[in-house]
Amino acid sequence: MANTYTKIYIHLVFSPYCHANIIPVKHKEELQKYTTGVIQKREHKLLAINFMPDHVHIFVCYRPSQSIPDLVKEIKTSTTNLINERHWLPIRFHWQEGYGAFSYSPSDIDTVIKYINNQEAHHKQHKFKEEYLELLGRFEVDYNPEYLFDWIM
Repeated sequence: MANTYTKIYIHLVFSPYCHANIIPVKHKEELQKYTTGVIQKREHKLLAINFMPDHVHIFVCYRPSQSIPDLVKEIKTSTTNLINERHWLPIRFHWQEGYGAFSYSPSDIDTVIKYINNQEAHHKQHKFKEEYLELLGRFEVDYNPEYLFDWIM
């Protein structure tokens, strides 16, 4: 009987609606644990996660039994419901449409994990928009600036 074997490393990046600084820092740990459960329920292996006030980085060893768009949709829907049901914000929370998904080789795993875990220090020097455009450039992603995230300046 034939089996399927994969090792696919995916770095996901997305942002709240209008790129607002509203992801609740005081609930960061709970939000990350909850998101970890969503990811593990679908048998992906979480390697790193970091919710910043204005975006999130998630790095997984991806299991192709679920499409990347479906995984992102499930994460966004679940976390939106959690934030809104617990009334962590005075307004209704929702994510922007779209996301970035970048693949890495096994030799990059430690570097990507350190990068995601070090987001607080990184963003003392670089804004998220700058970081995201750099990722798109590094991975040679063709994009139309008109269709990137809505940025609050």
